Amino acid sequence: MFTVNNFAPLSPLLSITRYRILVRSRLGRLGIAALCVPALQLLGTALLPAHAATGSAASDNSLILISSAMVLLMTPGLAFFYGGFVQGRNVLNTMGMSIVMMGIATLTWAGVGFSLAFGDGGSWNAVIGNPFDHALLENLSGTWDGLTIPGLSFALFQGMFAIITPALISGALVERLSFRFWCLFTPLWLLVVYAPLAHMVWGGGFLGKDLDFAGGTVVHISSGVSALVLAGLVGRRQGWPQSGRPPHDVTQIILGTGLLWFGWFGFNGGSQLSVAGAELPFTTTHLSAAAGLVTWALVETWRDNKPTAVGMATGAVAGLVGVTPAAGFVTPGAGMAIGAITAVLCYVSVRIKVRLRFDDSLDTFAVHGVGGTIGALLTGVFANAALIENHPAGAVLAEQGRIALMLGQLQAVLVAYGLAAGGTLVIAMALRQCGVAFRVPAEAEQMGVDVNEHGEEAYAERTGSPILH
Repeated sequence: MFTVNNFAPLSPLLSITRYRILVRSRLGRLGIAALCVPALQLLGTALLPAHAATGSAASDNSLILISSAMVLLMTPGLAFFYGGFVQGRNVLNTMGMSIVMMGIATLTWAGVGFSLAFGDGGSWNAVIGNPFDHALLENLSGTWDGLTIPGLSFALFQGMFAIITPALISGALVERLSFRFWCLFTPLWLLVVYAPLAHMVWGGGFLGKDLDFAGGTVVHISSGVSALVLAGLVGRRQGWPQSGRPPHDVTQIILGTGLLWFGWFGFNGGSQLSVAGAELPFTTTHLSAAAGLVTWALVETWRDNKPTAVGMATGAVAGLVGVTPAAGFVTPGAGMAIGAITAVLCYVSVRIKVRLRFDDSLDTFAVHGVGGTIGALLTGVFANAALIENHPAGAVLAEQGRIALMLGQLQAVLVAYGLAAGGTLVIAMALRQCGVAFRVPAEAEQMGVDVNEHGEEAYAERTGSPILH
């Protein structure tokens, strides 16, 4: 076993080298993030016409295209967010499980995923679309059904959701999952779990009467529950929870949070699918995130006498998750309430997870599963009658009352739980029967997943050097 004392003469040099590398890498990341905002501003100036406020077809299409780019940016943001939490020797694998979805999920979605989610399923339309209606993004109408935007723009925008949703699952499985298993599991999961659920909620299926503005059930519950099931199948990391594993780079977590927060404006705001009225989901998204951040900080201060940067970042994400199904259906004040309530309950779920010693490594279920569930249920509680009058749920509220609306939200939650858990279990067991291992070898997990799975390391000063304890 090597120790720091074995290399005492080199310690100052290693420390200086490590400091210089980390400073350069952090400054580089911050520079890249800083450039994203003006780049998108320039893009918006080029695409959005001066008469955007009129809600014309051109401005609606521009909103969707810009929102698509913003939602895509969330996946690298998630990679930074997750990557900051893990040990340095596993950071590339962790980030890679998110980044690879920009390839795998895109091709799966363009192939048959979009058609399964938004095609006409005929006699099966209550649960699934026809995989051949829009295969390879063909036969898309010039104006998508009921909207002013082209079908191709709609498919592109929805495809960005299909990218980040499976990426969210990876947070529960870091530092031990086989990259081969991940690359085989995720496209199957998109076709078996995500596309049918998206069809049921948004594509004309039987959950269309329930409220899910931007993906509380479709994105967050499905990914959170699937993460919970897979974490149970894969098992704990070696040495956890006995060994302490603090985040290797909190600044990376903060950067990821900022990119996620920024991209969430496109995630929720773009889901308005029209410039007219988009100001509401943009505003509720921001207010809920702010409320979640402050609430989590207050809870930590009450319990531990000080707030943490990681806690504030997690609280902001919890608020964003909670408001996702409600963003265009509630008032700004209700958005703040949803963010605060979701943050408190997600905090409690994280504490329960720790007490149960269940290795949902980066709290994917505790934040996305629980947060999506709370958000979906609170959408039924806070939905404004005037804001949902043109949605099928508006008729439910007007004719059957608030309780019926809330029961409909509960139904959607239960269906999402069942489909995500069942589908995940079936896919994982099928891959195991085919000889695909869930985990990396034990020695690879001990030495670092990056080298074993990718043949590279994130930090140059560690290359060829022993692990220092």
